[in-house]
Amino acid sequence: MTEFVQHLVNGLSLGTIYALIALGYTMVYGVLKLINFAHGDIYMVGAFAGYYIAGAAALRDAPSIARASLVTLGAMLLCGALGYLIERFAYRPLRHRPRLTALITAIGVSFLLEYGFQLQFKGSRFPPGPTPRVFPILVKREPVGWLDAIGVNLSNYDLIGLGVALGLMLGLQWIVYRTRFGTAMRAVSFDPQVAGLMGIPVNRIISWTFVLGSALAAAAAIINATFRPRIDPLFGLMSGLKAFVAAVLGGIGSVPGAMVGGLVLGLAEEYVAGYTLSSYRDAIAFAVLILVLLVRPEGLFGRATVEKV
Repeated sequence: MTEFVQHLVNGLSLGTIYALIALGYTMVYGVLKLINFAHGDIYMVGAFAGYYIAGAAALRDAPSIARASLVTLGAMLLCGALGYLIERFAYRPLRHRPRLTALITAIGVSFLLEYGFQLQFKGSRFPPGPTPRVFPILVKREPVGWLDAIGVNLSNYDLIGLGVALGLMLGLQWIVYRTRFGTAMRAVSFDPQVAGLMGIPVNRIISWTFVLGSALAAAAAIINATFRPRIDPLFGLMSGLKAFVAAVLGGIGSVPGAMVGGLVLGLAEEYVAGYTLSSYRDAIAFAVLILVLLVRPEGLFGRATVEKV
């Protein structure tokens, strides 16, 4: 029982990270029908942005909630701006080209971010380079004692990470389904040409969708780097792929589906690694992807559509 509860806690913590990243995939696909394979690397940039912000001279004080909040918000703003630039200069000029062109561009942007962060610049205060970094401590880790009686290790990191992730996901749900921007985004997702004729600023809505998804990826990066403090330029490669699997599992294009898909994948990965072999941890995501494509290609919350050709 103790081991089951411990895996449940770890799986939920991991699943919320996958869910936050998967939301970026599913929102961009919803409005553009594009798989943004650079999204995992935006997640990596978020971790490095947090690393550099935390290392600034003004933030060398003791770990605190205020410091963690400032680092997280700063990383979200920087990644939001990066998402806007990528959409504006990489994807928008190709919007009316074949989808394969945009897909190849997404892979190119991914490589640009991954290997651009491995370049060495002499004389820079914060030189990137391929050397792994140790993410700074933003909040002092403290155990939570009310589960010690059953032998479950729970820390304030688990509670803070889970609370922040769930808060962001619920906030996104409110934005998508309760605001004018969310209504416009769903209209663009349904038919961008008709939405434009109805007076909706399609370009602005798409740009802000990228900004929102990139900001959520940055928040996920800070949460994950706090748990697992080793970061490097390939930090987002595997996490991005697993989050894509979570988006497909939930039904890509569905916001609730991305949330559920991330949680299911995190729990599945943790229980498989805990009860079988830890070397199967990365394989489970791709096994889930193959199973979903064979059994229910539209995902848990997706709807099958028929296209006339």
